[in-house]
Amino acid sequence: MSRPEKLKVGIVGGTGYTGVELLRLLVNHPHVEVVAITSRSEDGVAVADMFPSLRGELDLRFSVPDVKVLGRCDVVFFATPHNVAMRMMPELLAENVRVVDLSADFRVRDAEVWSQWYNETHVCPELLAEAVYGLPEMNREAIRTARLVACAGCYPTAVQLGMLPLLEHGLVDDQSLIASCASGVSGGGKATKVPMLMAEASDNFKAYGASGHRHLPEIEQGLADMAGHAVQLTFVPHLVPMIRGINATLYSVLKSNAPSLAQLQTLFEQRYQDEPFVDVMPMGSHPETRFVKGTNHCRLALHQPQGRNTLVVLSVIDNLTKGASGQAIQNMNIMFDLPEAAGLNTIALLP
Repeated sequence: MSRPEKLKVGIVGGTGYTGVELLRLLVNHPHVEVVAITSRSEDGVAVADMFPSLRGELDLRFSVPDVKVLGRCDVVFFATPHNVAMRMMPELLAENVRVVDLSADFRVRDAEVWSQWYNETHVCPELLAEAVYGLPEMNREAIRTARLVACAGCYPTAVQLGMLPLLEHGLVDDQSLIASCASGVSGGGKATKVPMLMAEASDNFKAYGASGHRHLPEIEQGLADMAGHAVQLTFVPHLVPMIRGINATLYSVLKSNAPSLAQLQTLFEQRYQDEPFVDVMPMGSHPETRFVKGTNHCRLALHQPQGRNTLVVLSVIDNLTKGASGQAIQNMNIMFDLPEAAGLNTIALLP
């Protein structure tokens, strides 16, 4: 599809962590102009007053969502909790605007499965089949022409990128996959929640959602697409006392005909050699979340403990960037035939 000189961008729900992360990246994007940002509660408030980090970078005020205003944009991002995008989507798409939704509203293709995990009825299931799952490393060509992209979630991104080459080649037992993942507190959003208070989260480490987490059906759906049939994953998330970052430790049992670790390393390197935001580190590496802080990168490393038949893949991302807003911009770049890394060439912050 053709694109204008500068894309006019709108953001629905710009006051949360993913909203301000979008702004941080978009203000330096060479092909973008942010023209609208919405918040019902902050209507009329200058963005730079809420986020002083953007002073001098963005002269815009929050406004109440208006489909006619948003419809004049080339692309609209939804940085909202679930249940918001799906209520506006039919009317917005009718305005011929393209959408990247960072919420969970369109990630799961089965409306009944979505309803089971989110405890409510999906209000526009007719759009689920059209929505393209926004994991570029899997769906780049479909993303190019999509009207509606459902940006992959944070845990799902880290898990799927770590397992993709294995499932594409059928090298592991895909009925006994395990993902043990840990996220910083920003993954819980900006709303005040007691478990996220410093006195609760600091100096502490805990699992949650071990009996079932909302990201599970999204992950299993993506892994099934890779494998070509249904898979079974045990997924246990953890909360760690840091602000941003996800570390996913992925366990799979190698099939008897699986290649050596060195050959698996080569397989991963070849699969991701043309991917601008996936880095397969040397064998024996232990990627850390600080290696990707504030960037759109995923860094992977492979291990085969004691040479046995369990393969361990370590995967790290920044949950707010590759796990949300950076990946959303990556999707936008693909949709409008822009350089895929435009606006995303940031280096991780150290220390």
